[in-house]
Amino acid sequence: MGDKEAMTGRFANIIVDISHEKVDRPFQYRIPEALIGKLTIGMAVIIPFGLGNKRMKGYVMEITDRVEYDEKKLKYVDSIVKDGVSARGDSLRLAWWIRENYGSTMIAALKTVLPVKKKLKQVVKKTIVCKVDMNTAAAKAEEFAKKNQNAKARLMQELATQPVLPYTLVTGKLNVTSQTIQALEKAALVEVQAEDTYRNVLPERMTELEGWKKKQLSANQSAIVTNIIRDFKAGVRNTYLIHGVTGSGKTEVYMELIERMRDEGKQAIMLIPEIALTYQTLVRFYQRFGDRVSVINSRLSAGERYDQYERAARGDIDIIIGPRSALFTPFERLGLVIIDEEHENSYKSESMPKYHAREVAGELCRMKNASLVLGSATPSIESYYKAKKGEIQLFMLKERLAGGQLPKVYVEDLRNELKSGNRSIFSRRLYSLIADRLQKKEQTILFLNRRGYAGFVSCRACGHVMKCPHCDVSLSEHTDRFQNNSKLVCHYCGYMMPKVTNCPQCGSKYILGFRAGTQQIEELLHREFPTAHVLRMDADTTKTKNSYEQILSQFANEGADILIGTQMIVKGHDFAKVTLVGILAADMSLHAGDYRAGERTFQLLTQAAGRAGRSALPGEVVIQTYQPEHYAVVHAANQDYEHFYADEIAYRDLMMYPPVAHMMAVLVLSDNEKTGVEQTNVLAEQVKQQFGDQRLILIGPTEACIGKINDIYRYIFYIKHREYRVLTAIKDALEQTIHTMKWNTDSVQFDFDPMNNY
Repeated sequence: MGDKEAMTGRFANIIVDISHEKVDRPFQYRIPEALIGKLTIGMAVIIPFGLGNKRMKGYVMEITDRVEYDEKKLKYVDSIVKDGVSARGDSLRLAWWIRENYGSTMIAALKTVLPVKKKLKQVVKKTIVCKVDMNTAAAKAEEFAKKNQNAKARLMQELATQPVLPYTLVTGKLNVTSQTIQALEKAALVEVQAEDTYRNVLPERMTELEGWKKKQLSANQSAIVTNIIRDFKAGVRNTYLIHGVTGSGKTEVYMELIERMRDEGKQAIMLIPEIALTYQTLVRFYQRFGDRVSVINSRLSAGERYDQYERAARGDIDIIIGPRSALFTPFERLGLVIIDEEHENSYKSESMPKYHAREVAGELCRMKNASLVLGSATPSIESYYKAKKGEIQLFMLKERLAGGQLPKVYVEDLRNELKSGNRSIFSRRLYSLIADRLQKKEQTILFLNRRGYAGFVSCRACGHVMKCPHCDVSLSEHTDRFQNNSKLVCHYCGYMMPKVTNCPQCGSKYILGFRAGTQQIEELLHREFPTAHVLRMDADTTKTKNSYEQILSQFANEGADILIGTQMIVKGHDFAKVTLVGILAADMSLHAGDYRAGERTFQLLTQAAGRAGRSALPGEVVIQTYQPEHYAVVHAANQDYEHFYADEIAYRDLMMYPPVAHMMAVLVLSDNEKTGVEQTNVLAEQVKQQFGDQRLILIGPTEACIGKINDIYRYIFYIKHREYRVLTAIKDALEQTIHTMKWNTDSVQFDFDPMNNY
């Protein structure tokens, strides 16, 4: 559609802001005379909708002169949403691709690609400027002082030495009222100037950092940069996988690539898996690129997010850093997308549409004619599989940048520890090494893939497990040691209740949690090493806006001896004084009942081990496990990705799991148990009848692993097939059935190559 048509068309095809299959299509409206030429593609508008002409928000998908219905029956567009954010053409195309590939409504996909939904007023920065020379200002100050006009005297005296002052400083520190300022304005002595400014999203003291001292790239690093940039200049757009051991300098490669792209007049998106990684990454990038780099994530206020969105759209920044939502930053000159730690599960959306950032980034790069770079010390099996097949280009970084050696790894069999009488969380080796590091004034990281105190609370007498009344999951014990009380919490719906002292089933007092959480480890350390300064970093200690930065910067500045944490501490952080990493429950993730369990365990152990010995100081790692013989543990201890991949891909091939084959989960949600069962059976039977000859494997239907959440029943079946297109065809057919049967669309969810169990 041409721009001229877009400006002069008399009709608008609009998608209504309702996530329901029945309205998942554009509706045509007449454009009133007053709005002709003012509407644009992607603009948010108010329209009358339904029999009652309820005022609803919608998005303009097309502007045309072609009438598709009886013109007399068409309703008029009511108005433009004043504070609405328009979806750009690229966003619309990407939203459509997401809708088609992940089984969602168009409006849900559209909301996904809009990082901000609402325009917000910019912050106005006011300054007071002296309109006379310094001598005159000083003379006026004396004159006002003699007349006891002290406020005027204070301001003119200050302006005599500094001719431009922030308005807030004058009204605050100098205690000068707005009336006094107005009087000086009338006397033509000062002028109040105001300009719109963006909200600062940089952590405190960021702007005081010294400039980046550019490091000399190794031969391998330089070769990677040269290859990618040469391809780009030659018009070749590819996907590249950088497989580099922990500490091999992938970030240096990223920054050099971005700098070279900037030389080409291009912009870059840098995705990171966790908000916790933002601070350290941002420090590095700010030092090198200054205020041409910014960040966007869910921890920012609505105003801060909107400002970064606008800065990007205006071309005021060249680099954006953030989690998967940063992918939708409106860069017009996008040349490069980098996905760091590309193996991470957090790149897969858990809500509809269940897109994977890696796949959407690939499509975005195709649309924008940009290059895609993936990086990891432990690449996802999917990416490495594609690299082995030659679908993406593989680069290797096998040596640590600082020249340091990979840490020495010890695997401690907890079964033997128990046999020898050691019932502590810490093996004897780990205990002695912690004591050794405290003596040497070096730092330790203790990693546990748990939150709070317990996975469940159960009665040792009768076996009763405390469960959430609204969800089919166990409650976890959380203790506040400052208030000296405990509570039981549901991690799904947030339900809370006081800790029980007696079993509600049999009355026994032997009801307690499996105590292997970060809180308990912290308390044990305080008892065993009372002089040690301990920090804990998990979901409970990082609820406030700047908590990540505060904990990480304190540890980086050697403000603590030991850092305890969950997954967020093992991803990409670089601490020079950390020479010991203890992995306390190495094999816990092996029991997830998930075909990816081996891969996740290997990745976690390898990434955690990689935090040790990243500088000149040698590092040691202790892996505590009940399954030292498992191939994921063995290969992680040896930092041997190749042999792990060989074992894992053989298992995937045998069982027809991704990436060798593809898998689609069909999740049915219902507030009525009987209805949920019936709907699930209808869909599963349709798959058998319509696609039974396609050599697919149907698993289920059955109750989901978590059968109920927030009083909603959950049923699941899985379909496996070697070809992705067969699964999308099944999805399309099931969507048609859902539409025909007039079910609530939100009651059926599709997830391709799922990352989590249902």
